[in-house]
Amino acid sequence: MTRLTTVARGLITAFAAVLAATAPTATAQARTEPHAPKDFVTLRSVDPTIVQEMRYFTPHNFVGERIDGYAQPICVLTRPAAQALHRAQTKLLRQGYTLKVYDCYRPQRAVDHFVRWAKDLDDQAMKGEFYPNVDKTRLFADGYIAEKSGHSRGSTLDVTLVKLPAEPTRPYHPGEPLVPCFAPKDERFPDNSVDMGTGFDCFDTLSHTLDPRVQGEQRANRLLLKSTLEGLGFVNLAEEWWHYTYKSEPYPATYFDFPVSKKALTSTH
Repeated sequence: MTRLTTVARGLITAFAAVLAATAPTATAQARTEPHAPKDFVTLRSVDPTIVQEMRYFTPHNFVGERIDGYAQPICVLTRPAAQALHRAQTKLLRQGYTLKVYDCYRPQRAVDHFVRWAKDLDDQAMKGEFYPNVDKTRLFADGYIAEKSGHSRGSTLDVTLVKLPAEPTRPYHPGEPLVPCFAPKDERFPDNSVDMGTGFDCFDTLSHTLDPRVQGEQRANRLLLKSTLEGLGFVNLAEEWWHYTYKSEPYPATYFDFPVSKKALTSTH
């Protein structure tokens, strides 16, 4: 064996050792994604009649792109919250309405995405619709963005009402003209929901559930949603007419980060 061959073999052996030491093992790779506790379910498995329009899986949100952690456009909740929502749906169907959810469980990585976006003051692509009257430097101070969200505990959801029969909502096309979320319903982005006075995720005081400026049919719609859900164990966030938390949530102090996907619910723990 020549000296050159010996040196070459030595280099190859050393390089292989480095690769073996640095490459993640299959076991390590399998551990990279956390899984949900067993009492998390898809809403559809509990009540397939509730309409789902998962906004953070789409670019039609205040960030303007799909949010981290949303691998599928599905609503995931703890089983107690999903069952309570099913009971609300049963009541509303008798009155000619269906519930529609915009967001349910939200992984911590999605909240982190919101925080990064809020700190990037140059990115104001969706301001015209979602926060026309709010200076982006105020998003944290005014409580629109926070580093933790009740959604990550699995029993909080964003929800509205749709009059039956439910018509489809057309998809949002990135780059289309934006209309303020508090504009009259026939002017803002079309939504098959009833008129709540503002669109979903409208960063404005008009979104406060009991804002006195919201009257007539809009107020009646908010109160119907509120009375129905609160009668079945949910509590409303006063600043957002769409935001409800199941009071008997099983994880009141745990913030999860498994992705929104069926795989995260069915994989071996």
